Amino acid sequence: MPTLASLVAAALATAPQPMEVDVDLRDAPRHVLHSRVTVPVRPGPLTLVYPKWIPGEHGPNGPVSDIAGLKITAGGHLLSWSRDPLDMFALRVVVPDGADRIEVALDHVGPPGGAPGYTEGTSESPRLAVLSWNQVLVYPQGAQPRNQLVAARLLLPAGWKAATALAIASASDGAIAYRPVSLETLVDSPVLAGAYLAEIPLGEVGGVPHWLVVAGDSEASLSVPADFRAGLERLVREAYALFGARHYGSYRFLLALSDNVSHFGLEHHESSDNRGHERALTDPDLRVSYAGLLPHEVVHSWNGKYRRPAGLATPDYQQPMDDRLLWIYEGLTTYLGSVLTVRSGLTDSAGFRETLALDAFRVSTPGRLWRPLEDTATASPLLFRSRPDGARRRRGGDYYPEGALVWLEADALIRTETRRQRSLDDFCRAFFGGADGPPEVRPYELADVLAALARVAPSVDWAAFFASRVTALRPEPPLAGIEAAGWRLGTTEDKPALVKAYEATFGAELLDPSLGVTLGGGDRPFSVVDVLPGSPADRAGLAPGSRLVAVNGRAVTRERVLDALRRGGKVELIVSDADFFRVLAVELAPGLRYPTLVRDGNRPDLLAAIAAPRAAMASPARP
Repeated sequence: MPTLASLVAAALATAPQPMEVDVDLRDAPRHVLHSRVTVPVRPGPLTLVYPKWIPGEHGPNGPVSDIAGLKITAGGHLLSWSRDPLDMFALRVVVPDGADRIEVALDHVGPPGGAPGYTEGTSESPRLAVLSWNQVLVYPQGAQPRNQLVAARLLLPAGWKAATALAIASASDGAIAYRPVSLETLVDSPVLAGAYLAEIPLGEVGGVPHWLVVAGDSEASLSVPADFRAGLERLVREAYALFGARHYGSYRFLLALSDNVSHFGLEHHESSDNRGHERALTDPDLRVSYAGLLPHEVVHSWNGKYRRPAGLATPDYQQPMDDRLLWIYEGLTTYLGSVLTVRSGLTDSAGFRETLALDAFRVSTPGRLWRPLEDTATASPLLFRSRPDGARRRRGGDYYPEGALVWLEADALIRTETRRQRSLDDFCRAFFGGADGPPEVRPYELADVLAALARVAPSVDWAAFFASRVTALRPEPPLAGIEAAGWRLGTTEDKPALVKAYEATFGAELLDPSLGVTLGGGDRPFSVVDVLPGSPADRAGLAPGSRLVAVNGRAVTRERVLDALRRGGKVELIVSDADFFRVLAVELAPGLRYPTLVRDGNRPDLLAAIAAPRAAMASPARP
């Protein structure tokens, strides 16, 4: 009978040999990352691949076009390579006899100026950088990221600090060596680095520590308001109360605050990559706009990372992903993120309702006449890259906001069918909770979700419920959940705080409910981003991409546009389209209009019950 020692030795002998990844961030302020990847090999033909399908990005977005200076060597000798003519992410090389490893040197040259995108967007400023390891490495085709061990090292600019979920083996003078992990864990563990960086403990919840890590373009960026920190402390408690277990050894909210990087959130098992404007925590409007970002991303540790649709749990980064269930992965996360935002006090009940009202209005477009909700998920790799003009006709990533509204309806239905004895919280605890433990992936199919819901509310035909709302065409706006929760969609002349925040954040003017357009700002002020089909602007012939020049015979200003909408009647617009000018007459009902929720006194207020905190009020222990 083999001994334990012999079994371990045999396992080590057959396991993939460790790769090494050395990254030099000293040129990150110039958007250049230097990398050296050491790969154990055998002599003969070899194909190296650059990560293509990045978890959480829902598309083949790996920034392979940003690779420069690629050199492959063996024993100091330069090897020739060629790109696969059908797969731009695959590189062919022949390993010479006697070589047991090769070194791949490459530079990642990222875009400057806040270019949009996830890991292909701008990730560096002169004072900070977010390193996503998939940007700077290749690995052997056929290797399993879950089994491929990697030893990673990092070299920082002078005076910079870094934070990540990875455990540090050693650190000295800006050189950091991390403990070896799988390639899967490495890619799942971004690094936030910067000249101004602070790690703020949020306490231990469920027996594990949580941190907010902030890096900014100035020392002032690190001034985290006390109420925001308190909200995050409540957030981690509310998340644990919702799911009943956690699947990480620690958790870090990585928050990059810069006007010079792309702005988004990207989920990981033990951290989240969050990016916002430099004053996102101190400007009142920006605070409102970003309130739901960190709650959304922490929910993904359970929904998206731990439990993941089988079509998204691919064995490596080259296999195409099946995005059909993003209305669960992202739609449910959007709903739960909004719920945790209000339960933690990062917003109030009015803000919670404003979010639902704005989501309901945004998806009430003619695009739903031809494209079912499921197709907005399936086509996600295309829609993420589609232009903003014409989005109302095409539909965009509606699996986020409409998915959230569908799950609100499911929550209200459970509460009603069970006489308010159960809720969607019970489903979340059973499906995403389980036992505390380290990061792992448990794939699921739609049938698993339906079965878990049936155990919570057996009287509901859940297959028919979702089929009619997700896979079938549903021309009518998705208002049933709002109405079942005791509210209805209406309009108000008072601009909601969330709309003000949206306009301040994106430099836009949301005039869709009144005129049928969103006006852009920045270097194209008063440009028409899109036109709502059937709206007054559409009937008058206004086109996306055009620009307002004059209103009622006077040069356009924000105040003159708003005054014309308040008065209503016949409004004369002069617009430019390329080098053409047109005069358009728009007929408007008087008054500004913004989406809002109006209370229906004939039904119980389920939104109030949904928003009520669940966690104990005692503060967590701070390490």
